[in-house]
Amino acid sequence: MSTTSPAGVAGYLILGLLLLFVVIALVRSVRIVPQAVALIVERLGRYSRTLDAGLHLLIPFVDRVRAAVDLREQVVSFPPQPVITSDNLVVSIDTVIYFQVTEPRSAVYEIANYIQGIEQLTVTTLRNVVGSMDLEQTLTSRDQINGQLRGVLDEATGRWGVRVNRVELKSIDPPQSIQGSMEQQMRAERDRRAAILTAEGVKQSQILTAEGEKQAAILRAEGSAQAAILNAEGESRAILQVFDAIHRGDADPKLLAYQYLQMLPEVARTQSNKVWFIPTEFTAALGAISKGFGGPGATAGDDLAFDSGRPAGTSPLGDDLPPTSLTDPSEALAEARRQSAAATEDATRSGTLSGRPFERSTEAGQHEGAPAPHPTTPPADTPDGPPRPPEQGFTPPPYQA
Repeated sequence: MSTTSPAGVAGYLILGLLLLFVVIALVRSVRIVPQAVALIVERLGRYSRTLDAGLHLLIPFVDRVRAAVDLREQVVSFPPQPVITSDNLVVSIDTVIYFQVTEPRSAVYEIANYIQGIEQLTVTTLRNVVGSMDLEQTLTSRDQINGQLRGVLDEATGRWGVRVNRVELKSIDPPQSIQGSMEQQMRAERDRRAAILTAEGVKQSQILTAEGEKQAAILRAEGSAQAAILNAEGESRAILQVFDAIHRGDADPKLLAYQYLQMLPEVARTQSNKVWFIPTEFTAALGAISKGFGGPGATAGDDLAFDSGRPAGTSPLGDDLPPTSLTDPSEALAEARRQSAAATEDATRSGTLSGRPFERSTEAGQHEGAPAPHPTTPPADTPDGPPRPPEQGFTPPPYQA
């Protein structure tokens, strides 16, 4: 069995060291840079170059990578910072910064820690901007504060190779006492607006209601006026037709008395039907009806109210009714003339015997006790004859439209 000599062991050791050196040199000489990352390379302690994305070869033990810079846009949130407003109120403001490294060399060699520098610059700028505003402006002017912060930070960080894209105020927290006062003020403002809106709604509602009532009243008045006009026209036409029918039908007192008796039950049907009065013409109307139908008290001259041109025993309402037992009009006329002549002669004789001159008033006074003579009925072929007086003992009721 052969033994290894010390020289052989030393040779193997040196060979292993050489292999290790070669491996380390190869590792340090080859660099693969990922996307959106920049490597700062120093050669013998001085800036040499900036490596972009891709495969790069370095001189072992001569070139050294100083720093790897992320070129993507970064977001940094800073803790709440107390800021005093112009009205001496302390508020806590949280900020969020969006920035991006545009010059990796400047970001590495111009400032030691650009993130910390951005934070301190943001705090100081925020205090300067908010210190010139009161609390109300601070709460309502976020866009203005963001714009001013971005302008100041972008100008200051430009020489660092950093570009500030955006600055946002995440929250503005006033003291608890101020928050309570603000809530009360907001509640009072909302109550005031609600009261104003309610009053305006009530006002509009009342205005619309009044306009509607006005238009309704106008329409009702117009409708009532038109209805009254139409009722008046209808009543006028009805009255004209009734009078025309009466004149054409040549109505006599008997027919009117009959109609009058038919209306008496209608009077009794009213709400005050417990007690109703019989008019004074009631007995006269009964007497006229009794005379017209040949009852007791009928005289020969009662038929003179009918037209003398009709034949005896016929009805004035038509030939289709049964004949009546009334006296012939010619005989009744002769009897009336005889009674009139006898009354005139009696009045003249009484005036002569009394020794007073003849007076028409005396004759008229002496005729009060005597039965009234029946006037002469105009002939049938003279429609414009004098109107017939009512029957003795009957007073026709007044006509009501």
